[in-house]
Amino acid sequence: MLATFIIGLREGLEAALIVSIVATFLKRNGQPLRPMWIGVGAAVALSILVGVVLSVIESSLPQAAQEGMESIINAIAVVLVTTMILWMAKHARGMKRELETAASTALASGTSRALVLMAFLAVLKEGFETSVFLLATFSAASSTWFAAAGAVLGIAAAVVLGYGLYTGGVKLNLAKFFKYTSVFLVLVAAGLLVSALRTAHEAGWLNAGQQRTLDLAWLAPTGSVRGAVLTGVLGIPADPRLVELLAWLAYVVPMLLIIFWPQAYRPGAAASRRIKAAAAAGCALVAAALMIGVRTPSVSLPASAPIVGSSGSRLGTAELLGTTVRMVIDGHPSEVTVMDAGTTVHNGVTAKVLRSDATPSDIKRTASLSELALLNGGRLPVGVVAERNPGPFALTESLRGQVTAYAVDGRLIDATDDRRVVDTISGGGLDTVRTFTLPGNTWTVDPAYVASTASTLGDYTSAQAEHRFWRWVVPGVLLLAAAALLAAAWRSRRAEAVVPSQSPVGVPISTP
Repeated sequence: MLATFIIGLREGLEAALIVSIVATFLKRNGQPLRPMWIGVGAAVALSILVGVVLSVIESSLPQAAQEGMESIINAIAVVLVTTMILWMAKHARGMKRELETAASTALASGTSRALVLMAFLAVLKEGFETSVFLLATFSAASSTWFAAAGAVLGIAAAVVLGYGLYTGGVKLNLAKFFKYTSVFLVLVAAGLLVSALRTAHEAGWLNAGQQRTLDLAWLAPTGSVRGAVLTGVLGIPADPRLVELLAWLAYVVPMLLIIFWPQAYRPGAAASRRIKAAAAAGCALVAAALMIGVRTPSVSLPASAPIVGSSGSRLGTAELLGTTVRMVIDGHPSEVTVMDAGTTVHNGVTAKVLRSDATPSDIKRTASLSELALLNGGRLPVGVVAERNPGPFALTESLRGQVTAYAVDGRLIDATDDRRVVDTISGGGLDTVRTFTLPGNTWTVDPAYVASTASTLGDYTSAQAEHRFWRWVVPGVLLLAAAALLAAAWRSRRAEAVVPSQSPVGVPISTP
């Protein structure tokens, strides 16, 4: 509630300040205020519509997509509040004077339309920022109703202050007001940055940097006031992860330095450019160190996997040789050809699926009574009696079932063989056709090996995500930051170079 109150108060006061100045100039020059209020009302309605549309879109998405959209909204909110804080840090002292100058210039054109448009755009800008920022804060708040109440109270307070500024009944030091509310907003924005990273992980976008760093449960017990402030207001979880902690520090430290750095010690234009260039060089050096120092992970799996029978006893081994699964069971090798059947997630691991031909293959021949007993494991099949059914029999042998294998990088991580031979006999004194299944060596890869391999590959997948993040993503962000700093320094130098020098009339202006 406190966070949304400050947001509503600050954003609302910015809009109210502009509206009060525009209203003052219109009234002073005998212009009607109704067009301005229509523009303000339209801007407020559009701002509310933006928030409602974003909320409806988010709620209609699947859970993972909702988490992803929350990340995007939080990131946009962080960008908006950061630009607002930086702009205010530079213009807060002369904001009222600058607005009055702009209003005077607009009114000098002989029409009030420019002033009405100025009020409309100001309210629309602040309203859009408020909608996005509040929507992000609502997502992280423990109670949406309390958060909404805080926003309403903050905006109401801003309207009261704006009216007081308009009538002259309120004197407000805007520089100090925006400075100290900026501190709170920096902490809130840092919490939204942490929330953006947390929801990005829940959406499956960010799987690196998830190592636990601190246990803040002692500092913010669940249900306590401290817990409400830490997690509900500032958005800091009780178990911040590595990437969240680094992002929080990387945001809060420079932002607070910008806000609180003494005015007397602030660098001039040339020194500011040198600082930006040095910071850009530092970012580039850290990026290069990460790209060089982060090693590529590797994993090694055994060439063959142990296989067990239906009773769990060890039978032998199986291995994948190209498109062939080779089994060694009780010292006897055999092979089966398998075909690519796509990919799937098996035991949490993305694996290639390989299957043998499942089409039954029939072999017809004649078998004696003794051959039947041999095929059936040393005893006659059920329903066959030697005295009544002496044979020979017409035998049809049908191989049914298939071998299914799962492989990663050409190594078996799991496989099953459910093939069996189904025999059908007739003749030899039998009144009806008899069918029986021969005992065979159905097998599967040892479950303990499957679990161990899945764990190894899971660790390898995590290591790959860490590698991509720390070797490529973080350096990429640092290089973008370096480019932005250099661009800012270049723009500063260019702006300084084109400022016209004040020279007496008739004296040539020298340029560097």
